[in-house]
Amino acid sequence: MLLGVGNIFQLRARSISLLFCLILTGFALVSLALTPSEAQQPIPSAVSPANASAISPQVPQGGAAGSAPSTFGAQTQQTGLNIVVLDPAHGGTDPGARGTGGIRESEIVLDFAIQVRHALEQEGFQVVQTRQGNEDPSFDDRSALANAQRGAVFVTLHISSTGLPGTARVFVNSDLPSAIGSNGLIPWDRAQAPFLGLSKKLGDLVQGLLAQRFKGSPDAVQTASVRQLRTTAAPAIAVEISSVTVNDRAELDRMAPGVADAIAHGIAAFKPSYVVPNTTGALR
Repeated sequence: MLLGVGNIFQLRARSISLLFCLILTGFALVSLALTPSEAQQPIPSAVSPANASAISPQVPQGGAAGSAPSTFGAQTQQTGLNIVVLDPAHGGTDPGARGTGGIRESEIVLDFAIQVRHALEQEGFQVVQTRQGNEDPSFDDRSALANAQRGAVFVTLHISSTGLPGTARVFVNSDLPSAIGSNGLIPWDRAQAPFLGLSKKLGDLVQGLLAQRFKGSPDAVQTASVRQLRTTAAPAIAVEISSVTVNDRAELDRMAPGVADAIAHGIAAFKPSYVVPNTTGALR
């Protein structure tokens, strides 16, 4: 059907008007979508001792999601535990403990890390290692790598020079002074303090599995002043296998699959309890 010229102009005018309204509506919807709510704000994380714009002193002391706020008055939120920062201790010019048969701790823990990593990946975790070869990152570099992650725990691997051969022990950092400095920030060297409750829960889960696999191992996590853990702002444990004093390294190598499974299954069991703080402050 043919239309008159006037009708054509009217239709075009209406079409242009409708198109303009649609464009304005689209801009309004995009604007709303890009307006972050308080719950969508990202959780910053500490990167290094020199970077003081990372995490809040308001962090949970307990280990279960939905637990009461800490004494600092923080609100906690459930988040996904996705990353395990795996730290083969020592390395480079620091061989760690050495046995009479030429066993070097730094070499063995790197081999253990391969099996631990595989077991963790089988559980669906992403693994970040502090070293891949014979390097020796500083303690702060190792902590900074962990603190830069979101949704992570930290596990450092050691071979001891003491203890009953064929056993394994899990350590968490001993109690630290208050995490809050006079300026309201968390001192870098006490970053672990707010996470001790979570670390102990994780440590108990892993230690319980190790005790089932390796007779003579403790039933519960132990505490010690562990340098790698003190500056880590995340749930953090040290796993120590005994010992470099064995005559045949194969005795230690045979332990690796059991240690790897215990760590992976322990972290998987801990996952539902993982919580993080709503952060607004900083490490210093």
